[in-house]
Amino acid sequence: MMELKLINCDGKAMANVQGSDGLFGQEYNEALVHQVVTAYYANARLATRKQKGRSEIAKSTRKPWKQKGTGRARAGMASSPLWRGGGKIFPNLPDENFSHKVNKRMYRAGMRAILSQLVREDRLMVIESFSIDAVKTKELAKQVRGLGYDEVLIITDDIDRNLALSARNIPRLKILDVSHTDPVSLVQFDHIVITKKAVAKMEELLV
Repeated sequence: MMELKLINCDGKAMANVQGSDGLFGQEYNEALVHQVVTAYYANARLATRKQKGRSEIAKSTRKPWKQKGTGRARAGMASSPLWRGGGKIFPNLPDENFSHKVNKRMYRAGMRAILSQLVREDRLMVIESFSIDAVKTKELAKQVRGLGYDEVLIITDDIDRNLALSARNIPRLKILDVSHTDPVSLVQFDHIVITKKAVAKMEELLV
């Protein structure tokens, strides 16, 4: 079993807690992590680009000049891709598919590798629970500052309305529940705080 650092709401270290080797004791596979992170970015990409092909250009289809005798290169129409303002040869279309295929086994292995590396680098801490009684951004900001981190990703077993609304306007703070935890967020933040219940849920999902 792996030893995970337990902190209280003031950021002070307490007795360590046990974490599953299957989740926090894996070797770091850089190639797999790169593939999982790249796929996450690619699958979030929207195909919103649109360029016009030569058939869509609003130009005359008349031949600009006769084929021979002018001394210039032959030309068929002004919408040619070779001309300024002409259509694109291979235009970007809004139905482009940027998605990358990553199966569940690879994704889970990549997440386990990231979490294990975070533990080895002392960037992942466990907290008993994390909640707020009312929708108060100042109170939540004070609670986050008490942990001692300038920027932090907090993973809980469940995000209630008070927590979600209070965290919206706090910079360098992100709160996710276990089911929405993604590899990019884990890599981006220097410090991750996860609740005890979230650890148990994560073991169920990823091990």
